[in-house]
Amino acid sequence: MSDSSLPNFDALWNYSQPAETETAFRQVRNDVGDCAPETYLLELDTQIARTLGLQRKFDEAHSLLDAVEARATEVGGRPHIRYLLERGRALNSSGHKDKAHPLFVQAWEIGKDSGEDGLAVDAAHMVAIVETPEAALQWNLTALELATTSEMPAARKWRKSLHNNLGWTFYDLQQFDIALYHFKKCQDLALENNDAEFERIARWCIAKVLRVQGNLDEALSMQFGQLAELEKVGRTSGFVFEELAECHYALGRTDSAEPFFAQAYAELSQDPWITQDEPDRISRLLRLSNPAQNPIPEDE
Repeated sequence: MSDSSLPNFDALWNYSQPAETETAFRQVRNDVGDCAPETYLLELDTQIARTLGLQRKFDEAHSLLDAVEARATEVGGRPHIRYLLERGRALNSSGHKDKAHPLFVQAWEIGKDSGEDGLAVDAAHMVAIVETPEAALQWNLTALELATTSEMPAARKWRKSLHNNLGWTFYDLQQFDIALYHFKKCQDLALENNDAEFERIARWCIAKVLRVQGNLDEALSMQFGQLAELEKVGRTSGFVFEELAECHYALGRTDSAEPFFAQAYAELSQDPWITQDEPDRISRLLRLSNPAQNPIPEDE
C-alpha cells in the first residue's frame, strides 16, 4: 500500500467527540492492517492514545503509548515527536505537569531541528500550557513566530489558536487591552479561513474581556447575539449562559442573573475537566443560581 493511498487519519479528528474519533481511528487501523508502513501505524496509535486521554481513560492511553514507545523512539522523526506529544498530553491531563514539561520541550527541539514545523508549533504551545503565565507568554510568542514565518500549512494553521492562547495568557496577566488585540486577531483569522465555530469562540472571548473592562452593555449584547445564533441551530452553551449571568450580575440585575447562573451550572457542572480544574467556579455558579438557599460569602 503506497503512502498516497493511505487514509489521512488526521482529517478524521473531532476533538469535541473523542469517542467517535477513537472509533474512526480504530476502523482505519483495521482497514489498513499490516499493509501500511510502520511509521504510519505508529503515528496512528499515538492519536488513538490521544482520544483515550480526552476520554480520561489515562491508563489505557499510557498502555498504548508504552507499546509505541520503543519503536517510535528508534525510528525517530514524526512518530517519535508525536509519541512525546501524546505522552506529555496524557500526563498533563491527569495532573502531572512536571512530568509532561520535559517531553513537550523535547518534542519542540526535535520538531524544530527536523523541519517538522507543524509538530514543533504544537509542542511549543503545549510547553506554554504547563508553564507559568510569564514563561507561557514567551513560549506562545515563539510558537506564533514559527507559525507565521513557516511556509508549511501544518504550522500556519496554528495562528488563530495561538492568538487565542496569547489572549488568555494576557487575560491571566490582567493586561486586558493586549488580550483583546489577540482575540480580535483570532477572530480575523477565523473569518479569513471561513471557520465559523472558531469565530464564534473568538467573539465570546472578546465579549468576556469587554465585560471585565466594564463595557457591560456591549458585552451583554454580544452574548445575547451568541445565544440567538445557537438557538437557531438547536444548541446551547453553558459558557454563554455563564457570561450572560455575569453581565447581569455586574449590572446589579441579580434577579435576571439567577436563571442564567442556573443554566450555566446545569451544563458546566457536567464537564469533567471544569469540575476537576475549577471547582470554585462551579460552586460559585451554584451559589448565585439561588442565593436564598446558598448564601453568598461576604467577599464574593
